[in-house]
Amino acid sequence: MQTKLSADILSTPQGQAADRILRACVHCGFCTATCPTYQLLGDELDSPRGRIYLIKQMLEGNAVTAKTQTHLDRCLTCRSCETTCPSGVQYGKLIDIGRELVEHRVSRGVFDYIKRLMLRKIVPYPARFKALVTLGSLAKPLLPASLKRKLPALPARAARPVQQHARTMLIAEGCAQSVSTPATNDATARILDKLGIQLISAPNSGCCGAVSQHLAAPAEALDFVRRNIDAWWPYVAQGAEAIISTASGCGVMLKDYGDLLQHDLQYAERAKRISAITRDVAEVLAGEDLSPLQIQPARIKVAFHCPCTLQHGQKLTGKTEALLQKLGFELTAVSDSHLCCGSAGTYSVLQPELSQQLLANKVAALQQGKPDIIVTANVGCQMHLASQANVAVKHWVELLDVRSQA
Repeated sequence: MQTKLSADILSTPQGQAADRILRACVHCGFCTATCPTYQLLGDELDSPRGRIYLIKQMLEGNAVTAKTQTHLDRCLTCRSCETTCPSGVQYGKLIDIGRELVEHRVSRGVFDYIKRLMLRKIVPYPARFKALVTLGSLAKPLLPASLKRKLPALPARAARPVQQHARTMLIAEGCAQSVSTPATNDATARILDKLGIQLISAPNSGCCGAVSQHLAAPAEALDFVRRNIDAWWPYVAQGAEAIISTASGCGVMLKDYGDLLQHDLQYAERAKRISAITRDVAEVLAGEDLSPLQIQPARIKVAFHCPCTLQHGQKLTGKTEALLQKLGFELTAVSDSHLCCGSAGTYSVLQPELSQQLLANKVAALQQGKPDIIVTANVGCQMHLASQANVAVKHWVELLDVRSQA
């Protein structure tokens, strides 16, 4: 694709990255076939190809309107288009650039602005998020059914193993996950303990930065990134083998730290190292001898939902499925498994109508094989699916933990 970006844009690292990504696009349209929003709306501007043109026009100095903002807002950032694209267009990076620039050029309504600001100032902070969920729980009897289903419970925490091992790995506790689904990392700690690996939680680590990054606040996102690097680095320097993410949405962000801070002279090398040793929990377990776990699969049927951030972001399609099957679990068929469930970080809050349509389609696909349980690999997907599914929805690591007889 030919570009004529304005000189002021091309003089910035952001503009240079956008120009490189735009030039890779050949306008073939393969991406439209796997774009969830295009499938629902049938509007070219709600497809990756259409959004790429909107961003190109903006970067070339054309007028930017609320219409441009609306079409960029509707993107799930699921990156299914990247998996489909024969030219390797880095659409996820481009949409972040486009959203940030539009945010500076188009004013939002007061309600929309406040809603986005609250998401950025509450969700990434566990104490604030917990307070909000607690308040919601108290008011639950007064809430409409649609909100009751979305409100996460506050589960009791389980004690983690305290035994020390020669091998150590760090765990990304996350923000929302640490409040709404802490059982995931608790289960991971128990499993790794049985494999002779000590799981360490760095006290000063926190949100990975994805919430801010995808809500057009990249400077704020980088503050979270630097905080995590500072928190984890002493452990990495002491020999921690990996940083484990059990939330694929966080994992894909962590693996991007090196790219996000490549121009930061103080943090670039450390950020690159953090990204290099970040592993989804499936990647870690796939490389270990799991016989000490003595997994005893129950005679249940399991539907696995592969989050977009796992299959399209981290390119780990089939990794978890193969692991579960190797351990003896029966997986049911899931049609259109490449499509997003509609959670997509804050998307279910900001685009509820589209999100609910995608959720209904995904739940139907997951339940078509009549599974006894649905498992997934991302906290947002887990809570979103649980709000509509007729069976329990858990993180797949919890399934292993329950069936481990060691």
